[in-house]
Amino acid sequence: MQHRPLGRTGVSVSAVCLGTMTFGQQNTEAEGHAQMDYAVSRGVTFFDTAEMYAVPPKPETYGATEKIIGSWLKARGKRDDIFLATKIAGAGAMDWMRPDKAPSRLNRQQMTIALEQSLTRLGTDHVDLYQLHWPERPAPFGANPTRFDPTIWADRGDETSIAEQLDVLDGFVKAGKVRFIGLSNESAWGTMSFLKESEIGAKPRVQSVQNAYHLMNRTFETALAEVWMREQVGLLAYSPLAQGFLTGKYLDGARPPGARVTLFNRQQRYEKPGSNEAVKDYLQVAREAGIDGATLAIAFVMSRPFVTSTIIGATSMEQLKIAIDAGETVLSEDVLAKVDAVHQMRGNPAP
Repeated sequence: MQHRPLGRTGVSVSAVCLGTMTFGQQNTEAEGHAQMDYAVSRGVTFFDTAEMYAVPPKPETYGATEKIIGSWLKARGKRDDIFLATKIAGAGAMDWMRPDKAPSRLNRQQMTIALEQSLTRLGTDHVDLYQLHWPERPAPFGANPTRFDPTIWADRGDETSIAEQLDVLDGFVKAGKVRFIGLSNESAWGTMSFLKESEIGAKPRVQSVQNAYHLMNRTFETALAEVWMREQVGLLAYSPLAQGFLTGKYLDGARPPGARVTLFNRQQRYEKPGSNEAVKDYLQVAREAGIDGATLAIAFVMSRPFVTSTIIGATSMEQLKIAIDAGETVLSEDVLAKVDAVHQMRGNPAP
């Protein structure tokens, strides 16, 4: 298993990260434990979770994933062997995460409560990487990462400044409850603003950005890749398979029994015009290379120099094995050239 440097921390993490958002919804505790056991046996030492998991988020499963990871850490005694990352929810309408039932915000009170809740569920006194799951401010993220809409939350009036968020995070670091901080679903402007504020106030430096990145969404390359090069803020790439679409199992509207889209019907960001055709083109590249679509997709993400770690998730052990194997596959220059040729024609149909 490769290890790659995390920002300017001096710490390296496994180039494959185990994503865990299915634990507690699609996967039972026993299945989650089995996945973590297998991942560690393959050299994965980096786990990523979030307070709002399992997904799709709802009151009944809030915090379930962290609890499953916590019970595994306790049972295996491996806390010191795992680089553990979790995320606090950004601004939104979810009102079941806080004791006072307030909608989620990145203010001092909620951030303090959220971290304590996560530490309790995880059964640890610190997390290695604490990430802001999405911005407090109106920003291009999630299903619309390429279009900024300043009218979103325009009348909210309670936006917490980046300086204030960093001040709270600084307190967490100084208290020994957080080692490093990161962002998620963030833009180049947002990332640079956090970096600027950290320099002004001598606050913790952002070390990573966790954004969607896959063959149908290479938007990280347009601006954030330069931030990586000049500021060493690398990408933790989520959805390298575009939530399974790049395997081809959803082609032409197919809905396999038990698959995530079949169960929850909430992956519309991967079903935009041109997506189906792009998947077919990438699957053709994979066939010509003698590999499957999942291997092509994950190996491509792993090949990018700005990717610190590729977050893989699975609902079955077979899927997990395929994903980790794919992370060890090296694509030839000829295959990469074919991938770029498809990208030139299809662009980013599913950001």
